[in-house]
Amino acid sequence: MTYTKLLLIDDDEEDLEIFLSALKKIDGQITCFTESNARLALQKLITRQIATDIIFVDLNMPVMTGQEFLLEIKKEDHLTDIPVVIFSTSAHAPTIRLTKELGAKDFITKPDKYSDLVKILQTFLK
Repeated sequence: MTYTKLLLIDDDEEDLEIFLSALKKIDGQITCFTESNARLALQKLITRQIATDIIFVDLNMPVMTGQEFLLEIKKEDHLTDIPVVIFSTSAHAPTIRLTKELGAKDFITKPDKYSDLVKILQTFLK
């Protein structure tokens, strides 16, 4: 499936900018909504203020973690089919396993190199 509308939830402004830059390099036609607060993003999804094909969410955030977001989004009938990808600095195997058990489509450990991020995102978007 080709995704054209994305939602990125991350409280790190620099990570948001790098992600958006990588998306633009891949395909300038992709729309990406961003939110720094998972609880606010969830509310916007529930009330249909945001419509998206896929969600990338950071794991470690204040207010609501990526795991808590996964638990809550799966309670909403109209949101359960939207793939959620954890996008985190963590590479902890038990954490990765748990997020997949909670319903994450995949888990991406944030790469150190920009070119690696572009390659990783291309696998999800093309």
